[in-house]
Amino acid sequence: MSAITSATGAAPPSATNAFNDITSDEFIRIMFSELTNQDPLAPNDTKAVLDQISSIRSIESDLKLSDKLEALVSQNELASAGTLIGKFVSGLTDDGARVADLVLSVTQTRNGAVLNLASGAQVSMSRVEEIVDQDLINDILNAAADEPDSDEPADA
Repeated sequence: MSAITSATGAAPPSATNAFNDITSDEFIRIMFSELTNQDPLAPNDTKAVLDQISSIRSIESDLKLSDKLEALVSQNELASAGTLIGKFVSGLTDDGARVADLVLSVTQTRNGAVLNLASGAQVSMSRVEEIVDQDLINDILNAAADEPDSDEPADA
């Protein structure tokens, strides 16, 4: 059992939970309350308390920033994957099989964006090896088909 327990016998909430939703106004009120209620002959180390609370708030802020950055990276990856719809890609499936096919759709998973290919295979964005613009290939093939053969005599 914990060395410190509440009247109900349960462990107290963690410090990060206690200061998680505190506003700046509430923080100032807590500090003034502590300063007003301390014994003038045996003052508390207010600087230490302020440092601890500041550290806790800084850690919480860093965690929130990290969560927001992860969400932003995930959205960016999904948007990038969306631009590959209609493109021909090659890469590796999660089980290591090499596949190449047309991208039909994109799915967002907990591990990131996944390309759904016409063959039914799925390739994670991180495992894409090559991207080919099918329209560009068609344009090149059509242009090559329109060129006259060099063996045939040119019309005079």
